[in-house]
Amino acid sequence: NVQLKESGGGSVQAGGSLTLSCATSGNIFDFSNMGWYRQAPGNECEKVSTISADGTTYYTDSVKGRFTISQDNSKNTMALQMNNLKPEDTARYYCAADVRATPDRCGNILYPLFGSWGQGTQVTVSS
Repeated sequence: NVQLKESGGGSVQAGGSLTLSCATSGNIFDFSNMGWYRQAPGNECEKVSTISADGTTYYTDSVKGRFTISQDNSKNTMALQMNNLKPEDTARYYCAADVRATPDRCGNILYPLFGSWGQGTQVTVSS
């Protein structure tokens, strides 16, 4: 099984920055896609940003221009640079790989199409 582990979460004030990192036990080249998802209490899992094997990136509208996803293939890691953070960015952020359908609950691995997930890291942005 693929192991994914997030780090870099924390508490910041609005306008601040954080960088999340995801370490993988496997080779990044083996994944069709990797990405960052988040879930706030009472909300469904939300796809924040993804990067495909060919380097194609996706950002949800609310983070465009503020977040940047990247991969370091030599280290088998993925990162999410988050700038100008807003209180509405507060959530638990998850690293995931090979997700073909976003589950209602981040981390759900009931079906293969939900891919592999880390345990998540909390990001809290205060106003």
